[in-house]
Amino acid sequence: MTTPDTPLAQVGVIGLAVMGSNLARNFASHGHTVAVYNRTVERTQVFHESFGADGAFVAAPTIEEFVAALERPRKVIIMVQAGPGTDAVIDQLTPLLEEGDIVVDGGNAHYEDTRRREAALREVGLHFVGAGISGGEEGALLGPSIMPGGSPESYAALGPLLEDISAKVDGEPCCAYMGTDGAGHFVKMVHNGIEYADMQFIAEAYDILTAAGMTAREVSDVFREWNTGDLDSYLIEITSEVLDQEVDGRPLVEVILDQAEQKGTGRWTVQIALELGVPVNTIAESVFARSTSGHTGLREAARGALSGPDRTITVEDRTTLVDAVRAALWSAKVVAYAQGLDQIRSASEVYGWNVNISEVARIWRGGCIIRAKLLERIRQEYAGAHLATLLAAPSVAAELAASQDAWRHVVALATTAGVPVPGFSAALAYYDTVRSERLPASLVQGLRDFFGAHTYRRIDKPGTFHTLWSGDRSETEV
Repeated sequence: MTTPDTPLAQVGVIGLAVMGSNLARNFASHGHTVAVYNRTVERTQVFHESFGADGAFVAAPTIEEFVAALERPRKVIIMVQAGPGTDAVIDQLTPLLEEGDIVVDGGNAHYEDTRRREAALREVGLHFVGAGISGGEEGALLGPSIMPGGSPESYAALGPLLEDISAKVDGEPCCAYMGTDGAGHFVKMVHNGIEYADMQFIAEAYDILTAAGMTAREVSDVFREWNTGDLDSYLIEITSEVLDQEVDGRPLVEVILDQAEQKGTGRWTVQIALELGVPVNTIAESVFARSTSGHTGLREAARGALSGPDRTITVEDRTTLVDAVRAALWSAKVVAYAQGLDQIRSASEVYGWNVNISEVARIWRGGCIIRAKLLERIRQEYAGAHLATLLAAPSVAAELAASQDAWRHVVALATTAGVPVPGFSAALAYYDTVRSERLPASLVQGLRDFFGAHTYRRIDKPGTFHTLWSGDRSETEV
């Protein structure tokens, strides 16, 4: 497959499943010569037979020939299953590479694995880049959003290639340097956490509207209309298509088993938020909603034992309800973005990544699953000021203020009817929590001091205090 006269490739892709194949084809379609290799030689042969005429490919039967086919510094993109599979490929590659070469993991790796790999390869003079790639199979082929981390030197060599194949919005590539070691994979992980929340909100909106008597096709029309306004986004767009689909004379959504699955990035987002001490309750509720949907034993037992409203929502004006649900959906979506971006900012401070939040919003505008009209506003707000939270951005705060009555009405209406809205209600609870002048956490701290002598601070004077609850209940400064 390779000969001494074979031209050197600008980039190489290891792993020719759908994502790897499409990414290689994307590079080739932009005029780059691409070396390709797969552990199973037959898959490399099938790829070359299927797509060899579509661009300049060097199909290598062995990893040694693959490495030899790359120009220096070599740029190798690994597109294999995350975990041990990635480590195995790195172990094969490392002895064959030379100082300054660049190894890229384009899968959904845990950012701590990326930090470990980056440190190990740095010790032997290699650059390791953890690149979050969002957009699915279509994005990989036609232009994804790409979130690379690693050394600045690696991005100087690799960045132009990635920017070239990324999605474009207003002529700008949806690819930017995120920061050192695990920054890229961390940003991609949080992207997926926001994606979980966004889909949960959409599902709750659908549930409320159908509880009010609308058909799946009517709700499809509602989402199609919403996609022309401030909710314009990829997920809103495809929701209208899914709701419009029929099978065997019935709406597809009504015959799909109501158990949502997950691959883990949403769960990671919540776990790491807990470790960082960053509140992402809205994202967490979306993860738990999926878990609950698949907990069949629990649901079966509860259906047989628990009573409540029959999920019927009665309204005189359906248009008013649709407008209120739209307001609730937009507001909750903003809260999910606020929580996710706060988590990225917090991790950036802990690890010294210096992630530019405005740039994150910019590259999420195209190619990725959560691409949305809202992201341009987020980009502008973060570009113009240092924000502790997106909710404090003037234009966002004003619109939330205008939407909150409808948002509250939707949550109350759904709750009264027995329609579960964990996403909408968690987002509203977060909104009310962060805007409160005073929280009942004072009582929590008092209780902690009572049973565990955990102390407390006071609002009227400095210091740390403890009440002698088992004694004379006098207060002491500690």
